[in-house]
Amino acid sequence: MTRAATSHVNGVVTAVGVALLYLPLLAVAVLSFNRSRFGVGWQGFTIDWYARVLHDEVVMRSAWNTLLLAVGSTALSTLLGTMLALGIARYRWPRRIEHALATLIHLPIVTPDIIFAAALVVAFRALRALTGLFELGLETMIIAHVTFQISFVALVVRARLETIGPEIEEAARDLYAGTFDLVTKILLPLIRPGIVAGALLAFTLSLDDFVISFFTSGPDSVTLPIYIFSSLKRGISPEIHAISTIIFTVTAMLAVALQSLTRKCET
Repeated sequence: MTRAATSHVNGVVTAVGVALLYLPLLAVAVLSFNRSRFGVGWQGFTIDWYARVLHDEVVMRSAWNTLLLAVGSTALSTLLGTMLALGIARYRWPRRIEHALATLIHLPIVTPDIIFAAALVVAFRALRALTGLFELGLETMIIAHVTFQISFVALVVRARLETIGPEIEEAARDLYAGTFDLVTKILLPLIRPGIVAGALLAFTLSLDDFVISFFTSGPDSVTLPIYIFSSLKRGISPEIHAISTIIFTVTAMLAVALQSLTRKCET
């Protein structure tokens, strides 16, 4: 196959991949402006569905819960995941223990969400029986999200740490830098892009999660994914299209902003 033919095939494959990714989202965005409440036939342009969503107290409360859950779990998981990555990468563990720790980090990622969610519910019930705390609600949802977000943050930050050679730390030690100064003034600025990328990934995962949120939520901690799932039982309405479009737009804007911030951190 010639180079031109190979380039043409690659272009077609890329176009098909992009279409499969974004055409469904584009269809949802278009339908969110359709005047028709039922069906997909176009009956005129309107923004009434967005106005109804913004004035719906249940939707606004669900959006607020979603934001609190995402911000709280991202902050905790970023802190704990970064500490975990530093502990594994910079402590001289025996090889077997290091491999065991790496396996433990990967387990929450490869474990099916339904199994992880069921295990968390059992754990919260056991803790509530012992302590009287951990009533299902926003607090348990934050803890549940942190348990799987830590692994993603740790993997991203650890990958960044692997690019930093030991000679940098040795040079800092030769210049009489203590452990605290080494971590805060040398390592953290160097791994800042990895921390930002891990936080972005954790935030996106929290916004997207439904299964774990559904299992660990309470009556007053409904999030947008749970609200959308409940609404689907009555059929897909234009309000659902509007909510989905808003979520995608906000997530895309956040991704672009944090990507720009990551580039600035690298420079």
